Amino acid sequence: MRPAPTLLVLAAAAAFGGFAATAIRDAVQAPARAADPPAAAVPVPTVAALPTAVDGQPLPSLSPMLKRVTPSVVSVQAAQKRQVSPFGNDPFFRRMFPELSQERIARSLGSGVIVDAQAGYVLTNHHVIENADEVSVTLADGRTLEAEFIGSDPDTDVALMRIPAQDLVAIPLGAASRLEVGDFVVAVGNPFGVGQTVTSGIVSAVGRSNVPGVGFQNFIQTDASINPGNSGGALVNLRGELVGINTASFNPRGSMAGNIGLGFAIPIDLARGVMQQLATTGSVQRGTLGLDTQAVDQRLAAGLGLSEPRGVVVTRVHGDSGAAAAGLRTGDVIVSANGQRMDDPVSLRNFQGLQPLDAPVTLEVLRDGKPLTITARLRALARDGASYDERLAGATLADLPEAVRRQNPNARGVLVEKVESGSRAFRNGLREGDYIFAANTGEFRDLAGFRDTLADDPRQLVLRISRGGRVGNLIME
Repeated sequence: MRPAPTLLVLAAAAAFGGFAATAIRDAVQAPARAADPPAAAVPVPTVAALPTAVDGQPLPSLSPMLKRVTPSVVSVQAAQKRQVSPFGNDPFFRRMFPELSQERIARSLGSGVIVDAQAGYVLTNHHVIENADEVSVTLADGRTLEAEFIGSDPDTDVALMRIPAQDLVAIPLGAASRLEVGDFVVAVGNPFGVGQTVTSGIVSAVGRSNVPGVGFQNFIQTDASINPGNSGGALVNLRGELVGINTASFNPRGSMAGNIGLGFAIPIDLARGVMQQLATTGSVQRGTLGLDTQAVDQRLAAGLGLSEPRGVVVTRVHGDSGAAAAGLRTGDVIVSANGQRMDDPVSLRNFQGLQPLDAPVTLEVLRDGKPLTITARLRALARDGASYDERLAGATLADLPEAVRRQNPNARGVLVEKVESGSRAFRNGLREGDYIFAANTGEFRDLAGFRDTLADDPRQLVLRISRGGRVGNLIME
């Protein structure tokens, strides 16, 4: 289980009180006469308190809304079993003395949100339950239940679970697309395992896509405190509607700096689409335009006759792709997609990863320096190896995780997600977790490019792979 992002926040609350003191001086003796009546004593409050109303209007409170929301937010406990050997990671002695290994259980905490009471669906973050052997959920009413894993999507950090319980309360889903900077929002979760906690703030930004180390991004940024354990919890608007799934906080100085008001949540519009795919198939399928690009720098801008270095230039259009069907050509410069500015290959790849499958995409293109509008569709890629080459039958292929590509923009290749035992791919030496980064059939950056290099059914296929830090060649027969 990879640890949730660590951001330690210490908050202090101060209360004020008041006191009153009076001093009484002895009266100076006066000539005998009728004494004036004493002045009436002015009552002094003994305890300071906020008023319940101002100008006849009750003070605003989030309490009524939160009473509807908090029953839908749960605590998630994940457990991962690990074998710990006194010989550490030494493979020889671990095999020689397996009886000395002991099973240890690593536990982690997160949050989740009930989004479908009838089906028992709970949304959380992928990193909350990643590699977990057991996951349990504690409801706001104290019930603890074992959760059934439905599926997860590492590239958007969304996971879906099911809990078998009656009398669940689902949170209504809002529309994150309507959020504007300055809107008030409330985060609900279980930070540090202290119990259900509510923090409030505003929307600091929308459409954030430059958070380090995370996959496809379209985050809501908020200054509502999001701490370890809040991951997977709810971000709600003042109507009590779910607008985001809290996922991360960012602090370049680490947890010792405390909360600096940089929290990020996955928009519910995105999480809803991922959830629907997970509930139906258990996995998420994405489409691609099927092209290679590079950023337009000053040199390329001059060569292409552009007035400024902006956009991404198409360096290759893969056969039988959405880009090819739409008429995109090598040398075209894509400057926007669905109205969103495209400045580099990362922004274009991020845009594609967030679109629904087969969704139409309107591209603003410069061709020979002249503006052109092209409508294309994102096509899904097959993932079974046999669709690429019969020598890969039995293997399931996938693109590199988007988080890896963000950390290393030059990363290229495909992953072997699974290999069926006894299959042709297995007999040829492919194994789950292999990283194919080169082949004798040509260069490729991703799954679309890999398929393109195999389109002519090569007589010989040699794959260059990395496995466990070692690099070698596999001759596929």
